[in-house]
Amino acid sequence: MPRLRPVLATLLAAFVGSASLLLAPPAQAAPSDADLAYRWAPVHYQDSSANYYTADYLAPVNYDGDWNTLNNWDNLDANTTRLTGTVYYSVAETATHWYLTYAFYHPRDWKDYPLNLFSHENDMEGQVEVVRKDGSQYGTLQAVVTLAHDNFYSYTPPGSPFTSGRESVDGSVIMQNHDGAAHPTSFQEARGHGAYAWNGGEFPGGDGIVYKPSRTGGSVPTGGNDRDARYGLVDLTASDSLWGRRHNTETYASWGVFRGDNGKDNSARAPWAWDDMNDGSDLQAGALVTDPAYLVSKYFGNTGDLSLTYLRNPYRG
Repeated sequence: MPRLRPVLATLLAAFVGSASLLLAPPAQAAPSDADLAYRWAPVHYQDSSANYYTADYLAPVNYDGDWNTLNNWDNLDANTTRLTGTVYYSVAETATHWYLTYAFYHPRDWKDYPLNLFSHENDMEGQVEVVRKDGSQYGTLQAVVTLAHDNFYSYTPPGSPFTSGRESVDGSVIMQNHDGAAHPTSFQEARGHGAYAWNGGEFPGGDGIVYKPSRTGGSVPTGGNDRDARYGLVDLTASDSLWGRRHNTETYASWGVFRGDNGKDNSARAPWAWDDMNDGSDLQAGALVTDPAYLVSKYFGNTGDLSLTYLRNPYRG
């Protein structure tokens, strides 16, 4: 019997180890970029002008069937059924965080002022979301930085540890349930389309469009006061998308600047040229997507072990 004890102990240890493996929760599979982008895609509140609400519809850049951005202003009225809700996305990743870019496009940035002074053809503004990799499949949202008229605005959701850093936190991100999960909410102005976090209030003037993300593609709003429209997500960095065409002179007048000749020429920018004009010389144009980890480390305080080294970033290298 004494000789059997070591053998029994070994068998028992093996059994306990096997049982603990069977009882342990399975490791979470890494989500695809498309799934990650959908999980955190914002419920989007788009204000609309009663004077010309179709100019406030979200749309793909090539909504008119071509990539020539010099005719996007003129083609807006030709066939509004092509203005399907579209949001462009991309994903960068470090060891600690995902950085999700969401870009909203409109064929016109327009004002009720003299055309050549304040309006311009094409308009793209948006936001970057900072998602902590916490061991769960999709992580936890910690911050959002938006672009509105060459200024970045910083927001945090409830429970985020982030505090004000070089830039003050401008407000809170309101979460809203959609498709079984809490999504951040976002807001864009009518006409000029500055992007901010939604403040929970009604649309200015009472009319506006609420876009929700859809896995099956976007819809054309039923009018300027559609509260249940949809947008589809399009990979910004695909070879046949905006980053893949970054050297194409049919679409761009210069690096990241869309060609446009209505109103002020060549005034709209793609995400890799988005800029805040007064946030420091170390944060050059495009840093919000080309180096979001560094920007976030400066904009916010109490960011913990936030890594500055990218596992992947489609805009670098």
